[in-house]
Formats: sequence, C-alpha cells, structure tokens
Amino acid sequence: MTTVEGSRKRQKTGGRVKGTPNKVNQEFRETVRKLLDDNAENVGTWLTQVAEGHGENKPDPAKALDLMAKLAEFAAPKLGRVEHVGEGGGPVLNEIVIKVVDADRG
Repeated sequence: MTTVEGSRKRQKTGGRVKGTPNKVNQEFRETVRKLLDDNAENVGTWLTQVAEGHGENKPDPAKALDLMAKLAEFAAPKLGRVEHVGEGGGPVLNEIVIKVVDADRG
C-alpha cells in the first residue's frame, strides 16, 4: 500500500504513475533538440567565436567548453550516480565458488 506523507496509511490515488515521463519536460527537450539540429552549423560557429573571441569579446575557451557541456545534456542527458553498498552500508561482499570437475570421470 502506498501512503501519502503525513497521513495515516491512506492509499495514493490520482497523479502520474511512477516512471511516466513529464509531458512538458519531454516537449521542451524535443524543442531544444530540434533547435540544435536546425542550427548545428551555427552552434559550431558560435562556440568557436566564444573560444577564440569575436568582436569586443575576449577569447574564452573554458566558457565555450561549458556551453558545449550544457548543450550536450539535451542530446544525452546526464546519467544518475548509483552507489552499491552491502549490508549495513558496508562493502558489497561477493562469493565465488569454483567447482573442479574431473574430465576423465565424465
């Protein structure tokens, strides 16, 4: 039974099912992805201009890398970190069993 925070064992009703993508976020990502696809050549030019400097702007390669990393998140979202722990928060214990079979005994 799913409970709602602060309630007394009340079953959750309504809302999105866990794992269902948020429609607004999905549409936004698709819009940004299309914008990047439509401007792929321009994005490369703009990043070069930031890195090398353009007009009155000074060269800033670090900012160009930062912008590229931020844009990359729309094409390939960040992966969440997962930490595996064993019992009581300690290390994960693995047991390996090796069975030796005599080939002559078949």
